[in-house]
This record gives sequence, C-alpha cells and structure tokens, in this order.
Amino acid sequence: MLNAADETLARRLPEGVLREVAEGYLEEPRGRWRGIAGLVAAPRDVEECAAVIRACAEARVAVVPRGGGTGLVGGQVMPGGPAPLVLSLERMLAIRDVLPEEDVMIAEAGVTLQAARDAAAAAGRQFPLSLASQGTAQIGGVLSTNAGGVNVLRYGNARALCLGIEAVLPQGQVMRDLKRLRKDNTGYDLRDLLIGAEGTLGVITAASLVLAPIPAERGVAMLVVDSPDAALHLLARAKARMAGGVTAFELISGQGLRFLRQAMPDLRQPFADCPDWLVLIEIGLPEGLSAAAALEGLFVAGSEAGLVSDGVVAQSAREVDDLWSLREHIPLANRQIGAIASHDISLPLSEVAGFIRDAGAWLAAQGDMRINCFGHLGDGNLHFNLFPAEGRSRADYDDQRAGLSHHIHRMVVARGGSFSAEHGVGRLKARDLAEWGDPVRLAAMRAIKQALDPAGIMNPGAVLA
Repeated sequence: MLNAADETLARRLPEGVLREVAEGYLEEPRGRWRGIAGLVAAPRDVEECAAVIRACAEARVAVVPRGGGTGLVGGQVMPGGPAPLVLSLERMLAIRDVLPEEDVMIAEAGVTLQAARDAAAAAGRQFPLSLASQGTAQIGGVLSTNAGGVNVLRYGNARALCLGIEAVLPQGQVMRDLKRLRKDNTGYDLRDLLIGAEGTLGVITAASLVLAPIPAERGVAMLVVDSPDAALHLLARAKARMAGGVTAFELISGQGLRFLRQAMPDLRQPFADCPDWLVLIEIGLPEGLSAAAALEGLFVAGSEAGLVSDGVVAQSAREVDDLWSLREHIPLANRQIGAIASHDISLPLSEVAGFIRDAGAWLAAQGDMRINCFGHLGDGNLHFNLFPAEGRSRADYDDQRAGLSHHIHRMVVARGGSFSAEHGVGRLKARDLAEWGDPVRLAAMRAIKQALDPAGIMNPGAVLA
C-alpha cells in the first residue's frame, strides 16, 4: 500500500513513469547494503524527469538516482530513513547525435557505456572511457561518479571527456547546457560541479561527450619487472619514447596471477611461474609506425637498464585480447577468493612504491593475510586488496576489517593521496571524507549542497555524512 507521499507523487506524475520496486533496484554489487524505497520512477525524457524531481521536492520525498547499479561505494542504495523514491534513468536511451567531424557525441544518461563506445566506433571514432562494467554502467552514472578506468593516462577520466550536460536540479529546474565547445569561459562551471557529485546536487540526463580518433597501430605487451619502483621507471621511459602514445599502463602483482590460477585455471597465462610484479602496457600510434616494434624497443631498453627481466609482445589481435583478459579477470577472481577489505586509492606517482612497501610491512605485523595490489599505475590509482591467508576465511578477520581499512587510508592521506580514486565516496567513504577532507573545502561543499538542495532530498547520506 502506498503512503500519503507516494500517493501524492502518483497523482502528479505522467502515466507510466512510476512502477513497483523490484529487488534489483535495492541491490549493490558487493552486497554491503540492501536499499529501501517506496516507488521507482523511470522517466522517458528530461521533462518527465523534471516532473519527478518537482513532485519529490514539493512532497519532501528523498530521491536516490540510479544508473546501471555498478557503483562500489553504495551511492545507488539508501539503507535507512524514510523510504525514498528510486529514480532510474534506464529508459533514457537515445544517442541524440554523433558528430565525427567535431569529435562529439550527445547521449542520454541511460545509454550504457558499451552502447556509447559502439556508436562512436560506427562513426569511425572512439569514446575512450573503458571499464570492466561497461556493458551495464550508464553514461549518467559514470559522469556522476567521475569514473576512471584503464585509459585515464592518455584520455583522462569521465570529467575530461564531457563538454556539456543537461541536468535536472533539486527543485525540478532543467539546466540545458549541452555545449559542444572546448573553450567557454562564461562563469562558474556547473558541469564540473555536477560531474562527480554522485546525484547529490541534481540528476544528469544527457551529456556532450568527447570522441577521439582510433589509433592506426595498437600494441600490447606484458613485461616482468622487479618491483613497483622499476615499473615506475619503465613508465617514465615509455612516456618519453612514445610521445603521448601510451594508452594504458597497468600494474599486476604475482598474487593476482596466483588468484587467477586458483579461481580460473583455464585462463591462459604467458609465464610458467608467477612473477612478483608485471606491467601491462598498451600503446596507440599513427599510421606508418609499428606498435609491436616500439614495444620491443621498450623491452630492450628496459632490459638494458635492469628494469625488465622477461616479457611478451602481442603479435595478433587474439594475443592482445588474451593479455587484456588476464587483467580484466583479476577483479572476478578476487570476488571468488573473497576479500577481507578492498581499497580504491590514488597516490602521487613518486609515493606509490614507498606506500606499497610500507603498507605491506605494516600489514605483515597485523597477522597472516595476502595482498593483491594491482591497478592503473599510469595515473597512480591502485586497488590494494587484502585477503585471508590460505586455509582461513574472511570471517576470521571480522574484528580487524574496519581498523585495517582505516589505517590503510591514513597511510594514503599521509602521502598526499586519496582514499577514493575512481569509485567515488558514496555512503561507504562519507565518514572518511568527514575525517580527512580539508575543513574549508568541506564547508564550501556543504554550502553548495544547501544552496542547490535546501530540502536535502537528493541522495541523502551520500558523499556528505
């Protein structure tokens, strides 16, 4: 039975927008929380979305925006309080325009990242944002969380790939700012304010996205390095030799490969033994240059400098896919093993090796556990995940979990890093932000929230605790 607020919403909204709450709208991938909700609203266009927000503002009903539901910090579910309305963008599926001569695409918020990439490819371009969840993650969600992925080193994160947005603000006003301009100095950039706000300042309904040429030559190699420090020196050499051609530079630990062998024994690996550390590098070069030759040259230079001890350079599209498949399956293997705690962190590049060393030493003193450290080394983003020792279960560490994560985040902040690199703050890290965020910055954020959303209806409890 609907409560009075839900009945008011039902009377005010266009027919077909509201629906009953199905279980999938209340879930998040890691199962940390189960959300609550009174109803789900699935508008078909920006005007219906604005009508939903206006009705919720007038009835003082909280709104939890939801994209593909792939976020890992609980921003898409509200586990307590008065039941909110879940606002799903799943029916806003139009790619309104593709302009290859401008390198621009205009896509609605419910378009999946994969659909956007496919539309760009059909026009002879690429939308270079790439995530493991791109078949499900939606454009509105990746912008609202300022998602990163494997290609940030060359193309930037979601914010860098957006020229303009259309959005509904917390009192139902529609901001129509779908610019296709690279230069527009006309006051405060509200686009950048809403990108990364995780639905707390409004709902992104469409965006002008940046496309890029598809490199004529693509090359991928997996190289064995002695340490994270050696990997960083190799990254510097690669960037100098390739002159902007390095697309991705991923750090992989031997523990990650061992987890793959345990969880997915049929997945082919290029080395008989599991080296302690590897890097996966992808480059994209202009026509007339051989990507394979460039990577072979990097291997030789790295070997002569004592940075690289072994490696493979992909010689076919199949080998490219096989090498990337190893990297992309690491999170899936992690899920099968079962982590004690996972950390999405970023550090200045010069601090990465020291952090890995010191954090490993500190954790060794806390008890027997395994560390799988991997991630986007090119932009300083690590996934630093802790697992039970062999023969032990996650439950054995329940009384340690919160303390371990808190100390890891403290070590990251002390080195000038961030405890939230690419997954956002959501509800999981709101207390961390309150503890370690700059007080003046936090005060300004709260003032902005109060100015735009005085009733506090937009995704309450996310970002700002």
